[in-house]
Amino acid sequence: MTCEEQKQRIEMENHVGKKRVVIIGGGVAGSLVAKSLQFTTHVTLIDPKEYFEITWANLRSRVEPSFAERSVINHKDYLTHGNIITSNAVDITETEVITEDGRKIGFDYLVIATGHADEVPKNRTERLNQFKEDNERIKSARSIMIVGGGPTGVELAAEIAVDFPNKKVTIVHKGPRLLDFVGTKAAEKTLKWLESKNVVVKLEQTIDLNELACEIKTYRTSNGETVEADCYFQCLGKPLASAWLEETMLKYDLDDEGRIKVDEKLRVIGRRNIFAIGDITDVPEIKQGFAAQQHAEVVVKNLKVMMDGGRDCSQCRMENYKPQMPMAIVSLGRRDAVAQLPLLTVIGRVPGFIKSGDLFVGRTRRQMGLDPRIVHD
Repeated sequence: MTCEEQKQRIEMENHVGKKRVVIIGGGVAGSLVAKSLQFTTHVTLIDPKEYFEITWANLRSRVEPSFAERSVINHKDYLTHGNIITSNAVDITETEVITEDGRKIGFDYLVIATGHADEVPKNRTERLNQFKEDNERIKSARSIMIVGGGPTGVELAAEIAVDFPNKKVTIVHKGPRLLDFVGTKAAEKTLKWLESKNVVVKLEQTIDLNELACEIKTYRTSNGETVEADCYFQCLGKPLASAWLEETMLKYDLDDEGRIKVDEKLRVIGRRNIFAIGDITDVPEIKQGFAAQQHAEVVVKNLKVMMDGGRDCSQCRMENYKPQMPMAIVSLGRRDAVAQLPLLTVIGRVPGFIKSGDLFVGRTRRQMGLDPRIVHD
């Protein structure tokens, strides 16, 4: 018997009698569910990549590649008592998940947490190298164009403006204001902050994405304005990773935008043992990492209640998820941030103290049971 076969045999013996929980998606929500249930259930995490990424830290990693050493975490580092399958899920039945490589994984409970579709490398080393390559592009460029003025574009522009103040940074955004997902006050304050750092912002203009190429140094906007750029970054919204569900038994559980319809307990509507969490759900709130982590915590509690009371228990005291208030913090470099709160919009060092220094990376690592500072290869 090989070492791998012995490991699988021991793993199976350890899980005898435990409920099988399958999580599809190893992002901020899915990984937290897997980590939280690994010692009480038979957990299987299905993810096309070998690592979990604290995605809101990846813009800092472009200007400081070493930052990614803590924010890109191999699944095996926190999931020490579960199965990890590096593949895409392609189908779901009442009892199994079928993967792209033909495996069938049985489940008692299923959690779908696939978030947004994003083309990233399979392994951690390649992802870290991507950040190093982006950093070299930034350092070697005199002018940089950012296409998209949402939170990603704004935060990247701010990171570059603070760390490389001599670079000419231009944001091209199709909307009438930056940060469409927050209020006008937050957008106005952000625009003034960026302009104070000599960032050029071109609103209500677009760039033909088909013309984007590394060898091109001059671009023309939809208004006919010229943008000089030695390099560019696309910071546009990514599609939901739910297209595959359209060919499964859950195809009628998607809304018109491709989000999974869930009840107040974050179960797929009409399904007792299938949950959905994170950006892929139709929960009416701003889609952000903090909310996804809250989804995960509620589902972990509800799964434990259901497993104690039985899969079909109707009187279980399950927890309802309450959509988050319309709050958001967008970091502006290493010290500043703009915060939209229910009754107040604040910009500067105070909200920056909350988020911008470490970008919640240490806190998230602790939440995953890892040292906030130490990196394990």
